Amino acid sequence: MRNKIFMTVVSLSVLVASVEFSHSAYVTEKTVKALEVVGNKRIEAETIRSLLVSDKGGTFSENNLNASLKRLYASGYFKDVQLDVRGKTLYVTVVENPNVNRIGFEGNDDIEDSILKIEAGMVPRQPLTRASLKRAVNKIKRIYRNKGFFVSNVVPKIVKLPQNRVDIVFEIEEGEKTKVGRIFFIGNKNLSSGDLETAIQTKQSRWYRFFTNDDNYDPDRMAYDRELLRLFYLSKGYADFRVKSSVAELSPDQKEFFLTFTVDEGPRYDIGGISVSSKLEGVDISDLEKVVTFSKGDIFNNKKVEKSVDAIVDAVGKRGYAFVDVFPNIKKDPKTKLIQVEFLLSEGPRVYVENIKIIGNSRTDDDVIRREMLLYEGDAYNSEKMKRSERRIKNLGYFKNVTVKREPGSYPDRLNIIILIEEDKTGEVSIAGGFSTQDGIIGDVKYTERNFRGRGQEVSIGAVLSKKRKEFTFAFTEPKFMNMDLAVGIELFKTVQSTFFDQSFVQRQMGGTLSAGYELAPDWHHSLSYTLRQDKISGIPITASVAVIEQGGSKILSQVSHTLSYDRRDTRVNSTTGYVIGVSNTFAGVGGDIRYLKNSIFAAYYYPVFENWILEISSRFSFMLGLGKRTRVVDRYTLGADSLRGFEVSGVSPRSKTGLKEALGGRKLFVTTAELIFPIGLPNEFGVKGAAFMDVGTVWDSGVRKSLKAGVNDSSKIRVSVGVGLRWRSPFGPIKI
Repeated sequence: MRNKIFMTVVSLSVLVASVEFSHSAYVTEKTVKALEVVGNKRIEAETIRSLLVSDKGGTFSENNLNASLKRLYASGYFKDVQLDVRGKTLYVTVVENPNVNRIGFEGNDDIEDSILKIEAGMVPRQPLTRASLKRAVNKIKRIYRNKGFFVSNVVPKIVKLPQNRVDIVFEIEEGEKTKVGRIFFIGNKNLSSGDLETAIQTKQSRWYRFFTNDDNYDPDRMAYDRELLRLFYLSKGYADFRVKSSVAELSPDQKEFFLTFTVDEGPRYDIGGISVSSKLEGVDISDLEKVVTFSKGDIFNNKKVEKSVDAIVDAVGKRGYAFVDVFPNIKKDPKTKLIQVEFLLSEGPRVYVENIKIIGNSRTDDDVIRREMLLYEGDAYNSEKMKRSERRIKNLGYFKNVTVKREPGSYPDRLNIIILIEEDKTGEVSIAGGFSTQDGIIGDVKYTERNFRGRGQEVSIGAVLSKKRKEFTFAFTEPKFMNMDLAVGIELFKTVQSTFFDQSFVQRQMGGTLSAGYELAPDWHHSLSYTLRQDKISGIPITASVAVIEQGGSKILSQVSHTLSYDRRDTRVNSTTGYVIGVSNTFAGVGGDIRYLKNSIFAAYYYPVFENWILEISSRFSFMLGLGKRTRVVDRYTLGADSLRGFEVSGVSPRSKTGLKEALGGRKLFVTTAELIFPIGLPNEFGVKGAAFMDVGTVWDSGVRKSLKAGVNDSSKIRVSVGVGLRWRSPFGPIKI
């Protein structure tokens, strides 16, 4: 049984200060010969004296005494101060504010103590004031409001301790989360309420929204929704749209809010004409008109106007104009419902970056984001470098959204760059079990953190255990090795599997890989790696083909690889537009027992067919040479499972015609994929999209010696598979079905 501890709890109070003056203090000015400090225990008398205001010669007027009193209170050290002039002595009597000993929280089930301590802004060994306590209460209430607890209550309790110390306990009544029960739209005649709810961030409460706080009421978010509605209507051609009002009403039981947006749509406008006017020398207007992203007769879309401005800036920038103003002059004709868009170009003044502000990165260090910037404070602003910087930040893969804005600086030739970050989950812990016809019962445990310690480092530890396969891996990557633009990584692994492809032998692999990657030039990436591995193949059955039996024994693999790519995708993660092409070569034979040369050419293209409909077409051609030695089965190419959907593991490969009819692998491979990703009507927060795909591929040229070729089915026949699936960006990581 817990012992009962009786403690005296009192609420903090600040006595109204009173200044008592003797009869002699009422004179206009008095010379003080002595100063006495009374009541101080922790604060040094000299510190108190330094806060007093006096004239030269030690005189104190009535104004001096009032100013001294204010400074003493403003210091935050005292809850009561009295100034008393008696004779030629000024007596300063103080009652010190208590010092904070510990800070505690009770009743906070939804938010951890560590988060509340940071938000409260109070730390031990600091004086407690009424103002600091009030600020802490308001900050705690605000964080609860942002989490959806709109009717939460916070009561501070003060526990007195010896030596003028106190413990502060914040008693919290969280209450129920205040949800958004319904969202109403009034005045929308042309666009449905469902479309408008999709456009705003706030959502109606539903059972499936347990991964998001968007269905919690937040007045700040409601103001943001007004702007989202405006932008949405502008993208649909409603250039006169405005939000008349937005009202939030709390239900009688105080459990949910009802939001009402009253809108005035106005007419829809079409594009009546497009023109480009330029005062720049050597710029062909017809070339600039070609980069405009819309045409005459299209529905007016402000997003396409903004994209056209960026495209014109990029086009002019490539011609040597780093500072260009492009102003879209939009002229509306309410009678004809047409808009004339004229892009006015002029050489702008040289503008410099004053500050770069990063907002929203609660976990990722500022340095991780800043080192991806190609612009720094003090640099002349360059739109091309800014676009590349934004793409580099997105390519980190740590963020759901990255938005870059420009704001005026403190001078006309200064601007501030604001980077708005919405962080994504970068850590994944997976514990899985299952059954595979290939490996039997499987247990899979893996931990991956792509932003380790918020420093951008990647760590991965994994183990796969099954009846036929045991695999252990560890990998670590430092993206900025020794503060250089160089990513260096190491991977260690050990694998034991009793089947390879569909063979019935045991293969043991143990070794490691060192890798390094860097940006060779803008959009050009180069990586190098070295792998040292021991391979041991045993347990080959006597019924196996001769080509497989020859693989037995222990070998040492020592190989170097490199990959060179040109990447023009908008982002490397969830690409929506652009392309990437590249080549890779792997040479085995830097020592060791195995010798070959592998070569690959690959490319991928992404095209937005419609809004949120992305078409991806990718291809790869690979071939290998034995370099005077016969290639091994385990080193050759095969297709199947993930590499050619619809086929078994290594299902596409030259095969033995006799015995176990094993897959022997081939020295040449070609595979291409066309995949369309599209929305399927589920809410955006589900992160689920549909996919339709077609895979085409083949593997040929087994490389067995001539005497065995008659017993090998070595067809280069093209295999094709088509199918549909789902892509889920889940809270646990991307999942494909």
